[in-house]
Amino acid sequence: MNSSSEVPKVSVSGPTDTATRASVSAIVVTYDALPWIEPCLESVRGCELIVVDNGSSDGTPALVRERFPEARLIEQENQGLGAGWNAGITAARGRWLFFLNADAWVVGDAIARLVEVLERDPEAAVAGPRLRYPDGRLQRSVRGFPTLWRLATEYFFLRKLAPRTRLLNAFYGGGFRHDRELEAEFLMGAALLVRREAIAEVGGLDERFFLFSEEVDWCYRFRQASWKVIFTPAAEVVHVGGASHAGRLFREQVQGHLLFLDKHRGARRAAAARRLLATALTLRGLIFRGERGRSYRDTARWLRSSSLQELLAWRR
Repeated sequence: MNSSSEVPKVSVSGPTDTATRASVSAIVVTYDALPWIEPCLESVRGCELIVVDNGSSDGTPALVRERFPEARLIEQENQGLGAGWNAGITAARGRWLFFLNADAWVVGDAIARLVEVLERDPEAAVAGPRLRYPDGRLQRSVRGFPTLWRLATEYFFLRKLAPRTRLLNAFYGGGFRHDRELEAEFLMGAALLVRREAIAEVGGLDERFFLFSEEVDWCYRFRQASWKVIFTPAAEVVHVGGASHAGRLFREQVQGHLLFLDKHRGARRAAAARRLLATALTLRGLIFRGERGRSYRDTARWLRSSSLQELLAWRR
């Protein structure tokens, strides 16, 4: 796919998938989601369809009303992806809740395949599909929870030395080929099917995570409550990636790491991560030119600008 104006064709679901969709609530959060929202919503037709719009100004709500009159459209101020998911959870009536990014679409009977995973394993809270970019390349979605070492391997580029090893790339599922079903620490949140009973036990999304790491925190809480998070290659979803922010929210990504560590590992670990990230991004800012280098330098300065608690509470 070479142009953002090209609307992809969506695979038609089979009869088994059509029957299953009646028990699924599809929750899609939008923010200036054109042009991807149409193929996204088309791919989940047959599910209870809930669209939560976080203040779009590009005509997304109007398109949803016109093209998908069966959808329940909730319009609210932009408080982040987690807040949007929570609004969808409150409105949903389905047995299974399917969270799909607005720049992603389901391939074939992927929803039925994901439901099969959760039905087969009553201890599984989350099932996630194999993700692909629009050009067919694999999008790595099996991830590891942030630790100081894993952040160091990522932000100091240590994983480049041995990207296929867990030692240097556990953060991004190093060594895993995404060709077999397995239990994961967490899965990238572009497409996740979640068991309603598990949500009732651990609660919804922590809305302090604005856009990044909300699914990391959620999967961690599921696992702490003895639920499983399962990746399956039997289901596939296409994900453009970054369509709503185009890489402009790097500071929020870094803040997400600090929030996660502060919440689950304590303030001392979060403070150590702050120092590590500030050093790594300063070095990156010296190496890279242009907008990328500027983003690294600005984020490094931000990390040094305030107390840890002020950084954790920051909103753009």
